[in-house]
Amino acid sequence: MDWLQIEDPRFRACVLPNAPLVTLGEGYAWLEGPVWFADQDCLLVSDLPNDRILRWSEDGGVSVFRRPSGFANGHTRDRQGRLVGCSHQHRCVTRTELDGRITVLADRYRGRRLNAPNDVVCRSDGTIWFSDPHYGINTDYEGGKQTPELPPTLYRLDPETGRLSVAADDFEGPNGLAFSPDERLLYVSETGPQFDADARRAIRVFDVADDGALSGGRVFHTVSPGYADGFRVDEDGNLWTSAGDGVHCIAPDGTLLGAIRTGCTVSNLTFGGRNRSRLFICASHTLLAVYTNQRGAARP
Repeated sequence: MDWLQIEDPRFRACVLPNAPLVTLGEGYAWLEGPVWFADQDCLLVSDLPNDRILRWSEDGGVSVFRRPSGFANGHTRDRQGRLVGCSHQHRCVTRTELDGRITVLADRYRGRRLNAPNDVVCRSDGTIWFSDPHYGINTDYEGGKQTPELPPTLYRLDPETGRLSVAADDFEGPNGLAFSPDERLLYVSETGPQFDADARRAIRVFDVADDGALSGGRVFHTVSPGYADGFRVDEDGNLWTSAGDGVHCIAPDGTLLGAIRTGCTVSNLTFGGRNRSRLFICASHTLLAVYTNQRGAARP
């Protein structure tokens, strides 16, 4: 198929030649933050500039889940199945309780307001990790121009104690993040200053100690064309990342295995559906999906 690009023979076992790349919805401003709810058999995804979260299901199609959303970006689920999200407009990380109430988990660090939390993941110990670049408050398109009070930072939050700590601060623009299946590695995309034509852009990888301390931070892979925004890891440790021409699949050794070419910039993606083997793709203004021969990593 012309939308599959094989760069390494190993990629042939990851994809299904008879599985179509299908359009689930189109005409959105800019899609971000997809998260799968297996117990409800649905996907939530942010239509970021339109200040809403959408819900997709096989039977119901696309509907509005929440509007306004506080210009929500990245999402994940915590160990209790609750929705955890990033708000650009309100400059915070929130949790939607099981009864629908919204709790602000973090909005300040040492008395200063967070910038615009961007992407978020949960570790199996319950800690919540999120990136906090300036992007969401640089323009009125994705949340509203506001003055940053903190440098771009990667944070770790213990929701039990409310303690917010810096996980890593040597970023110009931390963006997407994902743990390896065993949580010994943390991948973080560095996308640099938003309007810098020469911004440093690469996927970095950190070693994660038992207590959550990070070390290393070497460059794991540099995406081309475009750059890595959001990504997910499958159960074999392959990294499926957004790129300027679609989705790239990167082996644990950093080798490009292949790509799903969408013909446009992809911002983010997630695994879901039956057996976590369906890849949902935020392809700029279109929501796409394709069944793969890989399963998204399940948290231990």
